[in-house]
Amino acid sequence: MNNEKRKNPPVHGPMRGVGEKAKDFKGSIKRLINELTSFKLVIIISLVLASAGAILSITAPNRLKDLTNEITKGLVINTNGMEKLSKEVTANLNSEDTKKRIINIIDINLDKKTVNKILSSNDISSEDKKSFNEFLKNSEDPNKMLTSVVSLPESITKIIIKDSTFENEEITYKDKMDFLKTLNKLSNYNFKDLLIPQTIKNKILSEIKINKVTVSSSDQIDFLIKASSLDKDTDTKILYETLDTLPKSVNKIIEPKININKIKKIAFFLVCIYVMSSLFTYIEQIIMTVVSNKFAKILRERISKKINRLPLKYFDSHRYGDILSRVTNDVDMIASTMNQSLATLVSSITLFVGTIIMMFVTNYIMAITAIFATLFGFIFMAKVLSKSQKYFIAKQENLGNLNSHIEEIYSGLNVVKVYNGIDESNKKFDELNNKLYTSNMKSQFLSGLMMPMMGFIGNFGYVAVCIVGALLTMNNVISFGVIVAFMSYVRLFTSPLSQIAQAFTQLQATAASSERVFEFLDEEEMSSEENFIKHLDKDKVKGKIEFKNVEFKYDGNDTPTIHNFSAKASPGEKIAIVGPTGAGKTTMVNLLMKFYEINKGDILIDGVSIKELTRENIHELFTMVLQDTWVFDGTIKENIVYNRENVTDEKVKEVCKEVGIDHFIKTLSKGYNSSIKENDSISAGQRQLLTIARGMIENAPFLILDEATSNVDTRTEELVATAMDKITHGKTSFIIAHRLSTIKNADLILVMKDGNIIEQGTHEQLIDKKGFYAELYNSQFELS
Repeated sequence: MNNEKRKNPPVHGPMRGVGEKAKDFKGSIKRLINELTSFKLVIIISLVLASAGAILSITAPNRLKDLTNEITKGLVINTNGMEKLSKEVTANLNSEDTKKRIINIIDINLDKKTVNKILSSNDISSEDKKSFNEFLKNSEDPNKMLTSVVSLPESITKIIIKDSTFENEEITYKDKMDFLKTLNKLSNYNFKDLLIPQTIKNKILSEIKINKVTVSSSDQIDFLIKASSLDKDTDTKILYETLDTLPKSVNKIIEPKININKIKKIAFFLVCIYVMSSLFTYIEQIIMTVVSNKFAKILRERISKKINRLPLKYFDSHRYGDILSRVTNDVDMIASTMNQSLATLVSSITLFVGTIIMMFVTNYIMAITAIFATLFGFIFMAKVLSKSQKYFIAKQENLGNLNSHIEEIYSGLNVVKVYNGIDESNKKFDELNNKLYTSNMKSQFLSGLMMPMMGFIGNFGYVAVCIVGALLTMNNVISFGVIVAFMSYVRLFTSPLSQIAQAFTQLQATAASSERVFEFLDEEEMSSEENFIKHLDKDKVKGKIEFKNVEFKYDGNDTPTIHNFSAKASPGEKIAIVGPTGAGKTTMVNLLMKFYEINKGDILIDGVSIKELTRENIHELFTMVLQDTWVFDGTIKENIVYNRENVTDEKVKEVCKEVGIDHFIKTLSKGYNSSIKENDSISAGQRQLLTIARGMIENAPFLILDEATSNVDTRTEELVATAMDKITHGKTSFIIAHRLSTIKNADLILVMKDGNIIEQGTHEQLIDKKGFYAELYNSQFELS
């Protein structure tokens, strides 16, 4: 079709890239939410599941803390048992019963007979007797008596202390004296190097029972002696080696004990949490995938229907690539955001807020440590990444410039070669390529720091938590399990921040995409034709067309393209329309086909105004063959028969022979059943012939040929002209042509210029006038 003079001619361009910002972010998101009303309940369920999954993830570290603490208890000394044993043994040692047992074990004989014997004995010196008298003064106090008896001379102790039996255990004089020598240490809780004879050690303390374990006197004394050698600075290895030497009964009380049942319960609960969290996330993703794809399908269907309801003027003022981008890129962006970012945003916010709350509930010192450690890293990362923004902008700009240069050079490669512009184009290519390389390298390098810096933030948080946690653990402020829990909290805290940032960025792009999609869906449509009742049957139409004072102006143009145009076409006439580019030839055809609404005047078909006929009715009355060839993915036959029913193979072959393409088709491997695509290596002329054959198949009362022979050679043109004479027989035909040799046999030639008919008549009549038509015709044969 010719290019008419208009302010906004049809434009073609690259598809829009995603990532632009919306003009009205809040309005776009609000409109998107309103459009999702039918999916509202399902989306709410999905978001609730996403939040539930996040909440379960938040509760897991606390249970992990309990599990760690329980396992830790099973790996270290049973401090509770240790404390209980120490208290019981100490209490036993200080009991009145123990004091009585010691007195009974030593069994000091101070009856009158023994005392008189000592005092009257000639074998005992007066000095020893004096010591004995001093001893007798303290004998009323059992404690003083036991501690002072060791100071008596052996001549006296052998008389008052004899071998004896206590609870079926024979205790010798020597054992008693050895014990009395260490009794002072025992009384002062000095158990280091405490030497107690075994016979007395077995009897000095009464048996005690702790946790159903009976601890004998000997085992209690051994525990006191071994425990006295340990303190808080004792090496761990020595500690455990010492504990290994303790009696079995003591070990049973203080040895590590793993509560397997409790660990099983906590572990099972943790597994349930993780399984439920994963299940909620899985169900949420399935729901959002279904919803996003259904919504995208609905949007595409609406856009597809909308395209058919839009006037042609809309496509004149918008890039085809931009329209295609709304159907593909923009709809995909909306679907992608719904499928990924929406639930991620909700779960991330829940996770972020919930993690902060749980950290402070667990331990506020550790919470402050974790938050400051990670925020420090994020501030540093934001500073670095903010520097990369200008390089990303430069990258997109340089990429566009490079693509434009490549498209320009390769679309006009023959011209470049003919004018020896290869070196110049290569030089410019290298310059643009180097700029793209530099900006791309810098942007990718800085953005590539994201993952290492995220790793650094996480590790820095772990280190901070471990250091502070270790200090608090040493001071018994927290348990080891709290450190483990906070290591999980650090991961849960850092991950949502980056996800929230990405989700908000995605929402910006989605708002822009939804704005463009809904802007397209809100475009003004062609006037409704629901109330039109008139209809012309193509089998009964006579073929008369009349233009009455038609005036038309493209939107945005200052002056009309068609001025007060009037013409008549009788049934069966072949009307040719000629004139220079921009004269309004194709515009007249577009008005006739009701692609545009006329501003003034009217067009009548068999006396009926096209304003009273539906566009569909008008279109079925016409067959159009345009200069723009179009073939689709299919066979030769399917391309020719396109959207027609009950067309026989013989009819297809007959038409192809008439237009001179039958020979070419037979050279193909499968003949008429050969597949053909837009990019197949067939010439422009052959495509034009296929288009002409497609038009000739249609049995319509009107025929429009818009530069239909522009891509065929002179010989083929003659064949087509002959075929046209046959196919146009009995039909009212409109032929637009620049090659005037193809319209010499037209019944009427209309010569247009600046939207008006300046000449009309047959070829011979117009040549004889020697006017504008004659100049156009003769100019084709002039030599430069």
